[in-house]
Amino acid sequence: MMTRFHKMHGLGNDFVVIDARDQPVVLTEARARSIGDRKTGIGFDQLVLIESSDSADARLRFFNADGGEVEACGNGTRAAAVLLGKPASFETKGGRLSAQAEGAMARVDMGQPRFEWDQIPLAYAMDTVTLPVSWDDFEGPSAVNVGNPHVVFFRHGDNDVMARRVLSEGPSIETDPLFPERVNVNFARVDAPDRIALWTWERGVGHTRACGTGACATAVAAIRTKRAIGPVTVSQPGGDVVIEWSAGSSIIMTGPATHVFTGELDLDQFGQ
Repeated sequence: MMTRFHKMHGLGNDFVVIDARDQPVVLTEARARSIGDRKTGIGFDQLVLIESSDSADARLRFFNADGGEVEACGNGTRAAAVLLGKPASFETKGGRLSAQAEGAMARVDMGQPRFEWDQIPLAYAMDTVTLPVSWDDFEGPSAVNVGNPHVVFFRHGDNDVMARRVLSEGPSIETDPLFPERVNVNFARVDAPDRIALWTWERGVGHTRACGTGACATAVAAIRTKRAIGPVTVSQPGGDVVIEWSAGSSIIMTGPATHVFTGELDLDQFGQ
C-alpha cells in the first residue's frame, strides 16, 4: 500500500511528514533510517509522524536521520502546525505542545524549560547554569532541556569560524559520557541583547541549517545568564525565529515552515 508524505522544511531543516491519523504507519528505526538516506531514500533531517491522540488533537513522533526516535523537534512541530493549518494541541514524548498557524508562519508554545541536572539529563549532579566542564577551549556551557537535551556555548568569532567549530567539536560533545542520552550542541554568539547568531550540531543528525529546539534552548540560556533580554531573534544559517521566554513561563517560538511537495512512498521498499 502506498503512503502519502509531505516534504517540508523549517529554515532549511528538512522533514518528511506523514499524516498517519487515518492510515496507521509502522515506523521502525531501520525503516526511518532507510527513508532518510539522501541517496537511496527520500532524505530528511527528521521524519515527523502525525498520529491520533486520546489527549490532544494529534500525537507527534520525531525520528532523526539516524533512525532514532527523539522527544521533540521545534521546526518539525511548526511544519505539522502549518500542514494542519489550524490551532492544534500536540502530544509528544517531550510534553504537550500547542500551536497556531497562519499561512507559512507558526507560533508554538513549547512548554517550560527544565534545568535540573537529572532532567537534562547529565550523568551526575552539577550546576546547569554554567557547567564546570570543558572540551579543549570550550568551557562552561549552559544546559537546558526544552523537550530534548541541549548544551549552549557562548562564543565569539565570525560566521566561518563558528561553522567550522560546530563541525569539529559537535560530534565529540554530543557523545560525551556526561550526557547519557547524548545531547544537542549549540554554538552561539550574542550580537545584541535581542539578537543571537546560532550554529547547532543536532543529536543523531549533524550540522543542520536550523534547529527549533536549539533556538529555544539558546535564547533561554542567554536570558538566564543575563546575556540577552527577550524576545530574542535567533539567526541561524537557514534564517530567523523569534523566541519569547521569562522565568517561570513557557517558551514561545515563532517562525516559518515551508511545504515543498507531496508524494507517495511504498513503505515495504524501506524494510521492516
